[in-house]
Amino acid sequence: MSGRREVWITGVGLLTCLGEGPDANWARLQDGKAPTYDAKTFAPYIVHPLSPVDFDRQIPKKSDQRQMELWQRIGVYAAGLALNDAGIAGKPDLLDGTDMIVAAAGGERDISADTGILTGVRKVTERGSFLNERLMSDLRPTLFLAQLPNLLAGNISIVHGVVGSSRTFLGEEAAGVDAVRIAQARIAAGQSELTLVGGAYNGTRWDVLLVFEESGAALKDNFAPVWDRGAPGGFAPGSMGAFLVLESREHAQARGARPRARLSAVISDRNKRQPGEIEATLHREWDCIAERIDRTRAGVISGATGLQPATAAEQSVLREIGLPVRNTGTYIGHGMEAQFMANLGIACTVLEHGKLFAPAGTGDTGATAAEISQIVVTSVGNWRGEGLALVERAV
Repeated sequence: MSGRREVWITGVGLLTCLGEGPDANWARLQDGKAPTYDAKTFAPYIVHPLSPVDFDRQIPKKSDQRQMELWQRIGVYAAGLALNDAGIAGKPDLLDGTDMIVAAAGGERDISADTGILTGVRKVTERGSFLNERLMSDLRPTLFLAQLPNLLAGNISIVHGVVGSSRTFLGEEAAGVDAVRIAQARIAAGQSELTLVGGAYNGTRWDVLLVFEESGAALKDNFAPVWDRGAPGGFAPGSMGAFLVLESREHAQARGARPRARLSAVISDRNKRQPGEIEATLHREWDCIAERIDRTRAGVISGATGLQPATAAEQSVLREIGLPVRNTGTYIGHGMEAQFMANLGIACTVLEHGKLFAPAGTGDTGATAAEISQIVVTSVGNWRGEGLALVERAV
């Protein structure tokens, strides 16, 4: 569309099981060593726990840390890393005009209350009445309000002083894609100059593992690369925080900021997941950017979960497209809302190095003869939502 402004990624904050920051994650992705995962603590489920982190470095007040659950501390920490990377941390003149979009799930549940309800409901005939009574009596009145993504945005504002407009999204992978899509579109349209966008997830939680067990999505017993998990497959939850600072080219140049990459397009869609619909949706999204792709210098970073049939559907489309492919879920697990932002951050590092990281599994294919200058980032949700972004080297 004519008149739309160029959008740069000027800051990346990334915290995963591989380490802190895009460079640490790149080093682990590139070394080709075995992924970091935990198959014992939550057995039979497999998870990717967070790497050791000193939260004091980005959240100095212990009182602030105490009122945050782990997923919030992860998010606030990653947001601080992104602000530092962009060179705007501690600068009120810039933070006052920094907008914020956060995508995150609800917070952690009261495990003891849930356990009591699940145990008791087996012994009664009127399960609906029993459930209503226990929920009214067992849950703290503030529990739900304290778990909303709004609280993560509020904590980022308090700790880091980001006080522009604020939006929050809830809704698994699709929420992460839409958060970035709207942030990019607002800057491109001149409605924002500087936006912090990201998400956080704590995958080492019994309550989320219960949900994934009930839906048949949890990876159990034996670890395998995302592409090689067979049917029905499954994903290993990953603890991660990922934030990006998006900025108009003009604004960044005026303050002397360097671009990590250019975010040229973000597309999101969804379907009813009937046979063939995932493929059709991904093809439509690909058609939106296909003319802009230099096949000699482009690659794909996939956010495939490992859950079937969605992973096989994405893999078939990627094979048709024919670009070299790498998946990150094998190494960092699956972080729901935060996964798309994490992969965008990793894409920035790939572009800076000019090459893809080491392959893992049969679906990671190919390499370019020339230096990488374009990355297509995909996101196919475990239940709903298909997204795609084009990230390019900024010149």
